[in-house]
Amino acid sequence: MNNSDIENILTNHGIKPTTNRVLVLKDLQKRTSPVNLADLEMSLDPMDKASIFRVLELFSKNDIVHVIEDGSRSIKYELCNGKEHHSVSDQHAHFYCEKCGSVICLDYVKMPDINIPEQYKVKSVNFMFKGICPNCYK
Repeated sequence: MNNSDIENILTNHGIKPTTNRVLVLKDLQKRTSPVNLADLEMSLDPMDKASIFRVLELFSKNDIVHVIEDGSRSIKYELCNGKEHHSVSDQHAHFYCEKCGSVICLDYVKMPDINIPEQYKVKSVNFMFKGICPNCYK
């Protein structure tokens, strides 16, 4: 994706396309699995951690990224599926490897249909499997 496409994504989500926001979104688009703040900080050097975090918080608030709590006390981020707005039904399961610490998207495993009372407005769901990934199981 070029800068114009990225700027359009941000604008369509009501976000002004600043340099930092464009850089963070470009980096996230290259990723094949959820990423934590420390990994983004290394990739986006010399951008500081606080700036990256502010961008991620803005992206989360505006439905550009999902925030994933993987159970390792590390929060990971991944791009939403590209729709204008995401919903709980768009989310998918993840697998956390307890040996290598990787988080793998299980796109084909959809969230189960759970009847939440109407007075509760669910914004996100964390559906995480934990165990040993195929690479570590060998």
